[in-house]
Amino acid sequence: MHIAIVGNIGAGKTTLTKLLAQHFNFEPQFEAVDDNPYLEDFYSDMKRWSFNLQIFFLNSRFRHIVKLQEKDTNMIQDRTIYEDAYIFAENLYDMELMSERDFENYSNIFQSIIHYIKPPDLLIYLKASVPTLVNNIQARGRDYESGIRLDYLSKLNEKYDKWIGNYSEGKILVLDKDKLDFTNNPEDLGNIIQKIEAELFGLF
Repeated sequence: MHIAIVGNIGAGKTTLTKLLAQHFNFEPQFEAVDDNPYLEDFYSDMKRWSFNLQIFFLNSRFRHIVKLQEKDTNMIQDRTIYEDAYIFAENLYDMELMSERDFENYSNIFQSIIHYIKPPDLLIYLKASVPTLVNNIQARGRDYESGIRLDYLSKLNEKYDKWIGNYSEGKILVLDKDKLDFTNNPEDLGNIIQKIEAELFGLF
């Protein structure tokens, strides 16, 4: 069984992954902790290094998910390979930080490899407004996130809404993070668990 949690920066993916993994006794899977050799170059010259950065992320995530699917274990995944292409790479292209030629090349590589991985049994989208995202980002206090612009978060939200609206790979559950506090409210977490069980096992 494979559950994947997607959502914008600061939506609460990692926290929900940990809580659900504990409840269902599934293996939590977080983003592969590979040092990206392009990250520093990317931040100094985004236009020059965006393609290299995204290709590294894509390859790293592809190898990670293939390895996990070969293990055939029950897992809950924080972020997916789909977001690399449909959210972040596409956004770099829209912002003119990736050329049309590079974006087409990237998209073709993505379409070639996506056939080798199975979509999750259930995709959970944590939908959150920009104020909620900002509150969560400020609360966790990561230095490298302090400069994230509001219009950037808003643009990513638009990308997520578009992708989720067209998602047809399998079952999907949309959760409104603005109205949920699963970290501090056990009732909210319980309601989410009930919805997941209904989607996966037909239990009401």
